[in-house]
Amino acid sequence: MSGLANRIDEINRLAEQSPGFIWRLPTSGITSETLEPFEAVLPGFQRDQLFYNMSVWETVENLRAYTFGSTHAEMLNERYQWIDRIAGASVVLWWIPMGSLPTIAESVHRWRELETNGPTPHAFTLRRSFPPPQPNTKST
Repeated sequence: MSGLANRIDEINRLAEQSPGFIWRLPTSGITSETLEPFEAVLPGFQRDQLFYNMSVWETVENLRAYTFGSTHAEMLNERYQWIDRIAGASVVLWWIPMGSLPTIAESVHRWRELETNGPTPHAFTLRRSFPPPQPNTKST
């Protein structure tokens, strides 16, 4: 995974400078302890074999542009040099309320929902996304 590890700072900086980027979980926040929720859902979970990243974007379109229209796409094209293919989803997306941040435990919950139910408005993918929920409105 050295090819991936050698470029991770570059790719993270690119994300942070991309339109629509809001936040990403700092690498220091990703530890064996914070990834414990995965142990319950991934048989044979091994921390050293998991590449974990979590970020918040304004829109799915912004995330798509970064993912597929920047240098990040090079990393995607080369990912199987460093990362084993996995059965099922490797990425899960969901909408969060403005001003809040997701947690690793929440990402595990959403990932399980995606694996169980396929893409829904509650947990989806870049290939099959859903619009943000409409704010509750009251009629007067």
